Amino acid sequence: MDNSIIYLDNNATTPLDKRVLDAMLPYFIDNFGNPSSNHTFGLNSKKAVDSAKQNLATLINSNPKELIFTSGATESINIALKGLALHSNNTKKHIITVKTEHKAVLDSCKYLETVGFDIEYLPVNKNGLIDVKRLENTIRKDTLLVCIMWVNNETGVIQPINEISKIAHNYGSLFMTDATQAVGKIPTDILENSIDIMCFSAHKMYGPKGIGALFVNSETVNKKNILPLIHGGGHENGLRSGTLNVPAIVGFGKSCEIALNEMKTNETTILNLRNTIENDLLNIKGSYVNGSKNQRLYNTLNICLPNFDATIFIGKNKNIAVSNGSACTAALVEASHVLTAMGLSEDESLGSLRISIGKMNKESELKYLSQKINIFLNSFEVKTYKTI
Repeated sequence: MDNSIIYLDNNATTPLDKRVLDAMLPYFIDNFGNPSSNHTFGLNSKKAVDSAKQNLATLINSNPKELIFTSGATESINIALKGLALHSNNTKKHIITVKTEHKAVLDSCKYLETVGFDIEYLPVNKNGLIDVKRLENTIRKDTLLVCIMWVNNETGVIQPINEISKIAHNYGSLFMTDATQAVGKIPTDILENSIDIMCFSAHKMYGPKGIGALFVNSETVNKKNILPLIHGGGHENGLRSGTLNVPAIVGFGKSCEIALNEMKTNETTILNLRNTIENDLLNIKGSYVNGSKNQRLYNTLNICLPNFDATIFIGKNKNIAVSNGSACTAALVEASHVLTAMGLSEDESLGSLRISIGKMNKESELKYLSQKINIFLNSFEVKTYKTI
């Protein structure tokens, strides 16, 4: 197995499901029409786009007209946060988010601070969860939006979204969630959870990269009050101009269809795999799980190991794909902002490993990783490294 690739970084991106690829291929070569064109080729592409959008809507229990295709969750987040805040009809200047959000949210909020918005960054406890009472006490009359991610990309911690949305609405604020790690893995019903705005991507659920979606609740949010960031043609209800990426959209729709049919099976299989590696690694004296063990996505294990350096381990084991943080910042050798917000020291953060399991993984791969970690911990190099 030393010569084979062991891919355990599915929260960064998932491999493409072959069924998704098969659905996409005709739209590269044969059905290549622009869906905005009114001839037969264009109408055929438009039909495929509409069908894919219906698949997305079915998965999250929305109306297809409430969905906007984007290049990914990062763009969706930017459109939602900046578009709502900067629109001339908006008079509210306060936004609430969380210190452990994805950089797409945090960096967008930092930008909004430079143009006069007051951003409140809520802390989390050692389990990675917010204090809902503190949230309630933080909301003001001029709070435009509460923006809290559904599932954390580094720890898998699941926030109490239903309770959070009720609090936001009780005080007249909108609720937005980055559901990139949730959609396709757990039920994400926008009606049951009273969600106003939701962002997600295809490549976290065995679909193609470069395609995402923005859900805007037609009952609670007027699309005309969201300022578009890209102008030119008025595509996607005027919110995101540009020729639609039909093959990727078709792949997104197929990945949603597959996820809806296989979600329960995937959960059972993947949870067993995660429990296997978690139990093995917790046998290492001094190791512990980062984040809530009870309110956590079934595919994610973020574990702190004693006398361990995740960066060196990843460098030494080039056939194993695991992570020491978020994919958007993984190239930086620095402590995870998520783990430090949870109270871990810099050494503890750098000594933590994120293992995110997918439906294509096998138990033998988890056992192999466990063996490699134990070998690494017992190596002379690690012991010397930690005493320098």
